[in-house]
Amino acid sequence: MPRYALKIEYHGAPFAGWQRQKEQTTVQGAIEAALSRIEPGDHSIAAAGRTDAGVHALGQVAHCDMARDWEPFRLSEAVNYHLKPAPVAIVACARVAEDWHARFSALERQYFFRILSRRAPATHLEGLVWQVRQQLDVAAMQEAADHLTGRHDFTTFRSTICQADSPVKTLDRLDVTAHQTDYGTEVHFDVRARSFLHNQVRSFVGSLERVGTGSWTPDDMAAALAARDRAACGPVCPPQGLYLRHVAYDENPFA
Repeated sequence: MPRYALKIEYHGAPFAGWQRQKEQTTVQGAIEAALSRIEPGDHSIAAAGRTDAGVHALGQVAHCDMARDWEPFRLSEAVNYHLKPAPVAIVACARVAEDWHARFSALERQYFFRILSRRAPATHLEGLVWQVRQQLDVAAMQEAADHLTGRHDFTTFRSTICQADSPVKTLDRLDVTAHQTDYGTEVHFDVRARSFLHNQVRSFVGSLERVGTGSWTPDDMAAALAARDRAACGPVCPPQGLYLRHVAYDENPFA
């Protein structure tokens, strides 16, 4: 059966996450339903990452197997037509080898997080950022973030319901930068690794926000990591500022 890679963009607010669930609206479920409208029958797609409820995507990647030999552009157009009015879009589609896998072929996942730092309520950005009312010390946050890069036991920053075999992961990058916008100061987090634990990025950002407000020092972040204890983690930040931005492969299927 021909296999296709799909690059997917979605607004996470209306969904109970990526993964198909009974009696819940999910991104996977919406796409599989659209595929069933094109080719009747059951469809099961696999994704590079299972985003949680409220988390967005700019570059989620999934693959699907089809009975027909579709021209990729026509397949993406047909799926997008049947996805309406859900806030999900197939932004690229490509034919791939039958053994190519959106999850297992991935070499790196890149997440992006946005904090809006201003006192006035967010209007245009509501649901797209985590808003905090105070200014944040970005230099201190980066100093704290530097303790997290590399290979570590990330038990502290792992959800208690995480199903990963091991808490040991290698964090390739965690950059914290400030950006002046028309809406106020945004603090951006660029987080990259081959794979992540459940709630790991949101646990990082919630703890780093504590550093930014002065409640924690950068050394407190190092101590939290070393504790290997979930109780040592700061508050887990809300999902609406988190985006799955890019998934990297040995060869870009959409090039």
